[in-house]
Parts: sequence; C-alpha cells; structure tokens
Amino acid sequence: MIDPRRLLILRALADHGTVRAAAEALYLTPSAVSQQLTALENEVGQPLLVRQGRRVRLTAAGELLVEHAKAVLAELERAEASLAACAAGTVGTVEVASFASAITQVVAPAIVSLRRRAPDVRVLVRDAEAHNSLMMLLAGEIDIAISMEYTSTLQADARRVTRFPLYAEPFDVVLPRDHALADAPEVALGELRDAEWIAPLPGNPCRAVAQVCCENAGFVPTITHTSDDFRAVEALVAAGTGVALVPRTAISGDLGAVSRPVAGKAPTRRVFAAVQCGRDEHPLVRVVLDALLENPGPG
Repeated sequence: MIDPRRLLILRALADHGTVRAAAEALYLTPSAVSQQLTALENEVGQPLLVRQGRRVRLTAAGELLVEHAKAVLAELERAEASLAACAAGTVGTVEVASFASAITQVVAPAIVSLRRRAPDVRVLVRDAEAHNSLMMLLAGEIDIAISMEYTSTLQADARRVTRFPLYAEPFDVVLPRDHALADAPEVALGELRDAEWIAPLPGNPCRAVAQVCCENAGFVPTITHTSDDFRAVEALVAAGTGVALVPRTAISGDLGAVSRPVAGKAPTRRVFAAVQCGRDEHPLVRVVLDALLENPGPG
C-alpha cells in the first residue's frame, strides 16, 4: 500500500522542482526527501523521477501519481476536518496571509467582528503578496490565503484550492501632481507610452496586469523603478520618477501624487480567500472564513 506521507513529498517535489526546495517546504533534510522518494518508487514498482543535474523531472508515471496524490491528500484533509467538526471546536488559532490593502479592507474588519462573537478564536496575520500567499497555503504554512486572480497552474488547480470571492476593484493611473494629464477626468494608457514606469517586482501579478494593459494599448512600458510596496510606488511617482498603475484601494492619496481612472475598460483585480480543499469544513477555519466573507471589502 502506498504511504500517503510519501505522496505528500512527491507533491511538494512537483510544486518546487528540486529535492532541496521540497525539503525546505516540508522542514525535512534533502537526504530524507530522497530516501522517501526512493521508497515510494519501490512501493509502486516503477521509476517516478528522472534526475537532470540539480533538478528532477517527473516521469509519466510520476505525473500520474501526483494527480492521484492531490485527490488522496484532499480527502485526508476532509477526514481531519470531519474529526475536528465532531469536537465542534471554536477555540484556537488560524493563520491568514494577505497583501497589505486586503489586510486593511477585509482582514482587520473580520478580526474586529470575531472579537465580538468568537473571542477565543485568534487570527495571526502575515503580510504576503498574492502570488506568495498561495504557495504558503499549499505548503501548509498558513490556513487561509487572500490572493487575486492571475495566470498560475497552482492557482487554477481546483482539486487543491477552494476559492471564496471577496471583492473586485479597478486599477487607476497614478501621476505626478505636475503631470500634463494630472487634471484629466480619465487617462488613456496610450498617452503614457513615452513615460517611465514604476511597477512591482517580476512575479507580482500586479506587474503583469500593468504590462498586459500597456501592450494592449500598443506599447511596452519602460519600467525604471520597482517595488512591491504600493506606498513606495506612490511616493516615487510623487517624486516625479515615473507613472504607475495601482489598485484603487492601495492608493493612499496623501503622498503628493494624483490618481485618475483609466479611460475605457479599466483593468480589474478580483480578490478571493482560499483554503486547501477540504479545510473549509474545519469549524475553526470556517468561522474565520465566514467573518472574512461578511466583510468582503470594496464593491
């Protein structure tokens, strides 16, 4: 019989691509991960991995087993949730990872609500960008991730993650106060083709939104400054170093820059809460999810 603990290791390897990265995610040594993968190959009677330098590639059998591992591990999560439901526990700690503006808009109000109706539930908050929070969730580091829609294989895997929509918001153009378009009622992105741009770091979905929108407007943005902190982005705009696209609720308005709506169909980010499949049935996670969904942020 296949050991489900070894399936967990195989899934981590598929997620992270190297034995060392999988070991770090699972708090194991690389040697222990290698030993468990070798034992798993012996259990199934066929090779699951092909080693290519420091990285490994899954064989066809390995990819097939990873798909089964997702379903098996999700069912184990449901079994744990059912047992926890028997205890009907409403005392404990739930860890939530969220990007900064969603902490302000959703997480903090939910904590206030929980203090009134479930004072023994403790919520620990970790600031994490949307693309990082899902990886933290899948690695088992947190219970709930607040993220946003973007192109990602892991995010699209419905057998591993259950999503709960929270809110949608547009991106606005942020300009220096003395910019020629600062007083315009709205700004067409094509008018900023010659500007220098300030954007989040590569990998951040908000950077991808800005790049795609500019390309749709007929140009590739010249990105000269980068920061994942939108207050820092806004301050750099105010200092006259460039322009930016920023989600509306992340704009403070008190740093000297001005924001204007995008002309036409504005880019939008859709924010959601996510849990590992089956974990939404855990009573402790459920009470926090309910509080988040009752305070979904801007419409």
